[in-house]
Parts: sequence; structure tokens; C-alpha cells
Amino acid sequence: MGKMRNTAVATLVAAGLGLTSAAYAKVPDSQAARLGRDLTPLGAEKGGNADGSIPAWTGGLSSPPAHVNFQAGMHHPDPFASDPILFTINAGNAAQYADKLTGAHKALLDVYGSSYFMPVYKTHRTCTFPENVFAAARNNAKVGELAPGGNGVEGAIMSKPFPIPNSAFEIIWNHMLVFINYKATRQYAAAVPTASGDYTLYTVQDEAIVAWNDPTKEKAEDLDNIWALYIAHTVAPARRAGNVVLVHETINMAEQPRLAWQYSPGTRRVRRAPNIAYDNPGVNSDGMFTVDSLGGYNGSPNRYDWTVIGKNEYYLPNNNYRLASDALTYDDIIAPRHINQEHTRYELQRAWVIEANLKPATRHVYARRVMYLQEDSWGIIATELYDTRGELWRTQEGFPKTAYDVPLCAGAGMAYYDLTNGRYLMGGMTNQEPPVNFYATELREDRYTPASIRRLGVR
Repeated sequence: MGKMRNTAVATLVAAGLGLTSAAYAKVPDSQAARLGRDLTPLGAEKGGNADGSIPAWTGGLSSPPAHVNFQAGMHHPDPFASDPILFTINAGNAAQYADKLTGAHKALLDVYGSSYFMPVYKTHRTCTFPENVFAAARNNAKVGELAPGGNGVEGAIMSKPFPIPNSAFEIIWNHMLVFINYKATRQYAAAVPTASGDYTLYTVQDEAIVAWNDPTKEKAEDLDNIWALYIAHTVAPARRAGNVVLVHETINMAEQPRLAWQYSPGTRRVRRAPNIAYDNPGVNSDGMFTVDSLGGYNGSPNRYDWTVIGKNEYYLPNNNYRLASDALTYDDIIAPRHINQEHTRYELQRAWVIEANLKPATRHVYARRVMYLQEDSWGIIATELYDTRGELWRTQEGFPKTAYDVPLCAGAGMAYYDLTNGRYLMGGMTNQEPPVNFYATELREDRYTPASIRRLGVR
């Protein structure tokens, strides 16, 4: 386990505990004062590691670098395009780097052999957010609490609710309550190739009003228990076009589970969709991921016992501007069995590791999940998903980059791998789509109703 400077969590891990209640939440002023000092404003270790291979965080990439030609409305040019590859990890030399490889990456290297490799570059700690997000994190550290049973958040607002966490529950909520601007729209593509590499491209227009990040709100209790409104509208291929999903994401799931509706053009009806939760197959996923594994993890954490494993250094994807480039077509990215690794970038990073084990007498296709969260963003970058026999079944791999014009920690998509059949899904690609609009001020809450998605689906 890597060195841990968070005294509260270090004590927790040393004791081998996975807290399941709100017994630990707020931190004293003396701990909160570390944010921005020896910790980053979001709670990562500000300093680098002993040999300098992980640098100190000095504020991240908070504006377009002077040497890149970036203008509003563009995809983000790669500020590190001239960085050379330091070395490449492959099946032949994986044992040499085993102490810094996640279980997910060890499995990918083993199962896919010579075609899967990890090009490693110099580490750049670019992840950052606006100052009001950092200010919210400092306040959240002192006022944020888990709801009873860990199935929600109270007191906090905007940013990460628990920048100095005391339990795995708090860490997974840090992941789920992501910061994007209050209103945002996107069009993205996803592909589920056959084992030979043939694929159909799904195109989805999605949008969100993230009340959690509404600058006029002061605490979670002001949200009427809805922290996000979300619409996903499938526009291609033709056989799926017109399908629309509407989600009202709740902040205290013990009081009210996620609310979801789905419009099908085949029936021309909007139906409640309680199946958009837990281990039901994800929309447009061809069964390649469960609803609650989208983005690494989402939704209620109540079917699992959660444990902090610790923090360590790993080679993980980061600064994946090349993979997100509009110079790439989807044919450049999609390959048989896994994405084309030539376009990926890995860096040595510190990551939190948490584990979720299925509670007795509770059902889920994944009996155990191990998740690796990037220290600077609290985003899940890699997961290991084990079946009910205890066998590693699936892995996930996210590809972060920093949207330096906002700024915020964004991504270039996520790959979902099934190790048993050689298939995968690559989602969240925007290479050949318009750039994400992080300032969609035109969005109105009255759009996020069952009646509205019916009208949207038939257009």
C-alpha cells in the first residue's frame, strides 16, 4: 500500500474496516485546513512521489496552453503531443511492472497477449476545476455527511462531498457526484464490435441539468432530493433511433430510488423504467455492461458491503487527448477484441482502491467489484468485476483528459471488456461528433418530463 497522508483513512484501513453507516463524515477544521496546503483542494496528495515520477500538483491545466491552437468550439488539441513514450508494458514484460499494474490491466495483458499493450508517458497532473468548486469542497469537508446506511449525502453541495473521506461509502459518492457544469449537452458514439472487429455505431444525444452543481444552492437538502436530470436520445442506427431515456437521479436513495422512464418508438409509449438500475443490461450495450457499471459505478450502493483497500501507485490512462482527437475516425479506434492501443496514453498515478462485496441474500451478477479511482479527480479509471463463482469476468478502463477551457476533469470514453468471449464496448466517443457543450444555458427543467421525451422521440 502506498503512503497515505490522510490520517483518518489511514487509521480506517489499518483497522481493516469498511464502514457502513454515517458514523464518520465531517472532519474537524484542523483537517479541512489541509485542503490547498499539503492536500489539493479536492483532497489528493499535493506533493509528488519520492523519485519524482509523479510530480507535485501545481494547480492543473486551468486554461488552454499557449503552445496549442485552441479556440472555443474546437476539440481539445493535445498539449503533450511531443512527449516521447518512456516505455511500453506488454505481456512479455508485465511481471517487471506487476506492483504498479491493476488487476484489470494484468488480466487484459494476459488474456489478449501481444495485441494489448500500454504505452507509458511522463506524468502530468492536469486535472483541475474552477475555484468555486474548490471552495465548495473545503466547505463540504466540514459539513458533508452520509445519509443513514450510506445511501445518500446530506449537508454538502457541488464538488466532492467528502474531499477527506473516512469510508469507502464516502469515496464512491465522491465518484458519483461528478462535477460538470450546471447544464451540459453532448453527442457521443458507442460501438460493440464482434470478436472479428465488425461493429455498428450507436449515436446518442444526451443532456443534463446537474442540480448538484447549481451555484444558487447551498446544501443537498435544497435539491428536493433530485441531484441531476438526464435525457439520452438514441439517433442512430435506424433500428434504435427514437428511443429516449429520462432519469431523475436522487441524492438520498433511501428516501426515493432513482426515477426513470423510457420512450419506445415501436409502441409510442412512455413507460416507467425501474429496470434502469443495478445489474440490468445497459441501454444500447448489447449486454456488455450493467446499468450500475456505466461510467465505472453509478446508482444506489446498497447491495454491497464497501471496503477501503488503500492508495497506491499504478500505471493508468491519463491525458488521453490523442484518443479523443477529431483526427481519428472510429475505424481508427475500434479493433478486434479491444480498442487500438496505439492511441492510448498511460501515466504513473496514485489511485484509491475500494472493494464492493455483495451482501448475503442480495442478488447481482457481480459478486465482487474492485475499483481504482484517480487521486486528483476521484473518477473511476479501472474496475475488476467478478462473477458469482469468484472468477474475474469483466474489466473496465476509462480514459481521462482535462477540458482545459472550462476547466474540469473530463474523459475520452470508457471501454468495457468481457474477458470470456473477446467482446467489448467502447462508449463515450466524441471524435467525429460536435465538441461537448459545457454551457448549455438553454436547458430548462420542464423539458425533463415523460411527456417531453415522448415528443422528443417522435421527431
